[in-house]
Amino acid sequence: MSEYFNKIPPQDSSRRKFIKNASSIITGFPIAVGSEPFFSNLLMDNMEQEKKLHSSQNSIIGQYGPWAASLKQDPPTLSFRQTKWKKRKKWHKKARKKVMEHLGKPAIDFSPTVTVERKYQYDGLDIEELSWALPYGRPTKAILLKPQGLTNPLPAILGLHDHGGNKYFGRRKITRTSDSSHPLMEQHQLDYYEGSAWANELAKRGYVVLVPDNFTFGSRRVHYQDVAGFEKGILKADHKDDEIEGNENIEEYNEWAGNHEHVMAKSLFCGGTTWPGVFLSEDQWALDVLSARKEVDSNRLGCAGLSGGGLRTAYLGGLDARIKCAVCVGFMSTWDDFLLNKAYTHTWMTYVPILPNYLDFPEIYGLRVPLPTMVQSCNADPLYTLPEMKRADKILQEVFQKAGAKERYKGKFYDGGHKFDLAMQKDAFDWFDQWLIQ
Repeated sequence: MSEYFNKIPPQDSSRRKFIKNASSIITGFPIAVGSEPFFSNLLMDNMEQEKKLHSSQNSIIGQYGPWAASLKQDPPTLSFRQTKWKKRKKWHKKARKKVMEHLGKPAIDFSPTVTVERKYQYDGLDIEELSWALPYGRPTKAILLKPQGLTNPLPAILGLHDHGGNKYFGRRKITRTSDSSHPLMEQHQLDYYEGSAWANELAKRGYVVLVPDNFTFGSRRVHYQDVAGFEKGILKADHKDDEIEGNENIEEYNEWAGNHEHVMAKSLFCGGTTWPGVFLSEDQWALDVLSARKEVDSNRLGCAGLSGGGLRTAYLGGLDARIKCAVCVGFMSTWDDFLLNKAYTHTWMTYVPILPNYLDFPEIYGLRVPLPTMVQSCNADPLYTLPEMKRADKILQEVFQKAGAKERYKGKFYDGGHKFDLAMQKDAFDWFDQWLIQ
């Protein structure tokens, strides 16, 4: 499997295509959401072979892999697992400060002014389409969903959309606002969410849910007519970026946007920031918008997301104490997994230079200890290796146990590939109910 993956140039295939191809390579057949148990034994056999491969000297950077992995301590210097850390609060203060230092979160003092673009009802929910201008780029658009006839303040969830190799869309990936959805979004929800618009379903359970576009997605995407000095590649000269709702044009845009990611990441580094630092800023502004709503109990806030949304959950949940309960889906492994095995399956949005010297990736999320924290992973997710997903789970268990909060961490593994299906959604929603409602 890994041999085949290494032949796929990342610039020539989106993450969405990669994930689908990976499922086929693992089993010999395409895997549809819901069909995983049929293939579970074959998938586990493959994972055992993969474990043997990655225990050798082989890596995605050849014989340099073991050397590069040896450069940092295990546990890293600011890991709570280090025996020198006895008091959680003292450790947290120092570790969080170091993470923020390396994230380079833009120092912008800003409070969003929200415009309500439209109000309507659909499928038992009151829906508002919102927008707010930021100090850079085009305005953020967002969808807010809440139960009809809401009278008392409710707990609220910031719904974090995925990446999925589809940057033309953002908020629409996990919401539904009419009986007619864009065909690409219908397929997207079938592929990753078993046909569910999970933000809607969570709102129906008694939550206010806000789903904003984030940096470089949807309304916040890079418009290619604004770009100078970068080869536009496959895009047709007569395209108008605001008028490309056709499937073929959107897929062309997404391929171009994928090719542009390394340019954005390098430029952000040169500006003294990182992609996760910008994500964090924009998600925190969205959290400001959500917590200021009169129908929201600002003491009962949560966040969740799959894949790129799971990445954002790890950073936002780990670094903003307003998030009282968090569910990270399909984005939990170790820096070693990225370094040795899987960096090429992930976007430039993942990485923060130098930070691995201080915390392993799951320990960023673990900064939220002792607040309720869930991780959902899939045994055959081709974006990670199973042994390193298991190691990440063990790291978080150790962090929460040391803090005396063992019962507030739950790591769950599911059969199948990269997804947030109905069974996973039920477990995630029950976790929110346990800590934010009951």
